Amino acid sequence: MKEISVTRIRDAVTKMVQDINVNYPKDIYQLLKAASENESSQLGKDTLQILLDNADIAANEHIPVCQDTGMAIVYVKVGQDVHLIDGDVTQAVNDGVAAGYEAGYLRKSVVDDPLYDRINTKNNTPAIVYTEIIPGDDVIVEVKAKGFGSENKSTLTMLTPADGEAGVIQTVLDTIRNAGPNACPPMVVGVGIGGSFDYAAVLAKKALFRDATIPNSNPKYAALEKKLLKLANETGIGPQGFGGDTTALAINVEYFPTHIAGLPVAVNISCHITRHAKEILS
Repeated sequence: MKEISVTRIRDAVTKMVQDINVNYPKDIYQLLKAASENESSQLGKDTLQILLDNADIAANEHIPVCQDTGMAIVYVKVGQDVHLIDGDVTQAVNDGVAAGYEAGYLRKSVVDDPLYDRINTKNNTPAIVYTEIIPGDDVIVEVKAKGFGSENKSTLTMLTPADGEAGVIQTVLDTIRNAGPNACPPMVVGVGIGGSFDYAAVLAKKALFRDATIPNSNPKYAALEKKLLKLANETGIGPQGFGGDTTALAINVEYFPTHIAGLPVAVNISCHITRHAKEILS
């Protein structure tokens, strides 16, 4: 059995939280550049070019792409043939987040009590940490820095099976329209369908970790993604809400089996940056 120290997870997280706050993910930059070339509205085109200029300045000068440097969401997928040593995994992740946000001079946005005291923890921890056991002897670490201008516009709706595809589409479009300019479009939208009340939201978040240029492997859901993206861009919200063809860069759908009486649908809105990264520890 392979041994992997949790200090490697800590160090990977430290590096990734800094990197994703300074450099656009390649998939998002690619989609943003394509959108800027295809946008028919001149104001929309100019706005997209400003976003691209912002991305280039951030990367070249090593400064955050946005003042909201997000709450850290971390997936740790552990191979079943791995023995993790040297400490607690969750603590290692939080140590990595704290070190990364300190070293990168990134804004700390986490408060300890969500309702009453709301005192800033001053190191952007704790992170939201998910663990998963997978085949093999690697550890996969995936990190997202999720801003809350877009997170606040996300929804969870318990549809019934009779609502069908039309109900799902309506739910997604209603969420996008309600988000409007407040989610810093063009958005990337994660949609979770199925599971249970709680797991639909997990699916929607997982969808935002997927490369936005890669469609769902199931042809039916890939077709749904394409249809949703077309309809979203027909809303006319456009870049930063100024109007145009580019309201969303991508809509990723993930699904899971559900109860015969249910059709949970979660819609997780993300801004045009959609910061995410992955590292494999072998």
